[in-house]
Amino acid sequence: MKQPISAARSLPRLLLSAVLLAVLACTDLTETPSSFTTPENFYRNEAEVLGGLAAVYAQLRGTLDDYWYASEVSSDEVVVPTRGQDWYDNGQWLELKRQAWTASSPSGLAFMNGSYVTPFTGVARANVLLEALQNVTVPNQAAIVAEARTLRAFYYYILMDMFGGVPVVTNTAIMPRARDTRDSVFKFIEAELLAARTDLPVSWPAAGQGRLTKGAADAILASMYLNAGVWMKNTGVSATSYNTCLGVIVAGGLDACQAAINRADSIINSGQYSLSTVWRSNFTADNGTSPENIFVVKFLNRPDVGLNFIMRALHYNQLTGATPWNGFATTAAVYTAFDANDDRRAMWLEGPQTNVETGAPVNDRSGNPLVFTDSIIDVTAATEGEGPRIYKWPADPARPDGPTNGNDFAYFRYAEILLIKAEALNEQAAGGAPALALVNQVRARVFNPDEPRAGPIDRAQLLQERLFELATEGKRRQDLIRHGLYTAPWSYKLAGAAHLILMPIPQSQMDANPLLVQNPGY
Repeated sequence: MKQPISAARSLPRLLLSAVLLAVLACTDLTETPSSFTTPENFYRNEAEVLGGLAAVYAQLRGTLDDYWYASEVSSDEVVVPTRGQDWYDNGQWLELKRQAWTASSPSGLAFMNGSYVTPFTGVARANVLLEALQNVTVPNQAAIVAEARTLRAFYYYILMDMFGGVPVVTNTAIMPRARDTRDSVFKFIEAELLAARTDLPVSWPAAGQGRLTKGAADAILASMYLNAGVWMKNTGVSATSYNTCLGVIVAGGLDACQAAINRADSIINSGQYSLSTVWRSNFTADNGTSPENIFVVKFLNRPDVGLNFIMRALHYNQLTGATPWNGFATTAAVYTAFDANDDRRAMWLEGPQTNVETGAPVNDRSGNPLVFTDSIIDVTAATEGEGPRIYKWPADPARPDGPTNGNDFAYFRYAEILLIKAEALNEQAAGGAPALALVNQVRARVFNPDEPRAGPIDRAQLLQERLFELATEGKRRQDLIRHGLYTAPWSYKLAGAAHLILMPIPQSQMDANPLLVQNPGY
């Protein structure tokens, strides 16, 4: 059975090794660049500079492999059960679900290593481009520099989220690097984004769809500030209680909760974004035009650059001309938490199943009608049909095969910005009406008739609203850590130790770089 494998795992493991010299030649920022060259004979004109920038953007697609797996499967949202001979894979998926990883265990050497290598490769590509831009002048140079700095900052955002303190590298020298502290990484990202946003445009013409804007920088900052009670600490993060942004001081002497509100307001007041009238349109193959998109990973219905989420989850028989991998599901607790009248529940497939393209009923491999159950009895021996499946990003009708779907993936949408502001406001004034109003604004477009929440709002309800709106969008691990719930027991997992809120530095990286120090508890 074909399964998703991250190319990042096969990259050189020495931090910022030869990949520093690898840039990809392409002028279309939505394409996978195709040729390798070196800075010495490249970056001579605008087309070559845009090719280097395309390489930095292209690395975003790789974050939806191992980083996404680690963010979602290690949480209560996604489970990958063993189905007969499928999906055992040396026990790495169940180990990830049970939070039983180590630095040298199957999931540590797979998912953690990919989560480390992939963003550092993006950092390396950005550094090559930024260094080269010091010696060439091209049109729109300030914006290109700002894009590269913002992308580099986002790759560090991922590394900070997963591992805490990591080496901060802003040049192309190939050498081992010591770890910077987590609060130092936070401050570096913050400073980069605040500086870069000045030269980022408010919007791009249609031909620049998917390129970073001021709104993208603001969205990353808003998320950082909401999580500042975790990410600004080297020690003292609570594994069992809410880690508030209130009282955490960030750039300009601002309280982090107020800073999150300010960044959210910058997006809200920009006039560039709004809630989509139809929630589902945020995820379909034409979602590039969604008014909610703030920061997206671009995909195309072409080989090697397509979104493969439908392949990960659908049953083997649910597509025409392709065989999905029948893996990723959700837990009964998550599925049943969604209100039956909530349009967002349609992201889960449960009950009798059809070919998602033709609507025709389909059978399992034994010839019986395919039915997805609402629960999985034994994740070590699940049947073909156990567990509701993820179908948030529907099949692209124009794709030539299963994995080549053109649906974009949004790391930040306008709906989340409203929820970030609501949570920060609630920290300032618990149960306040302004936070509740923002939550109900998000809810209003998915219920008919409307089912607003009654006040007062609280932290548990805000976490639940993020589940309903953002499930499988790579945010759940962050949310559970912020709320002090990540190591709590849930389906298929016992309570875990506090050190698990940080991932281990993969042993392969420790071996390659003698200056690295392992996270406590590993």
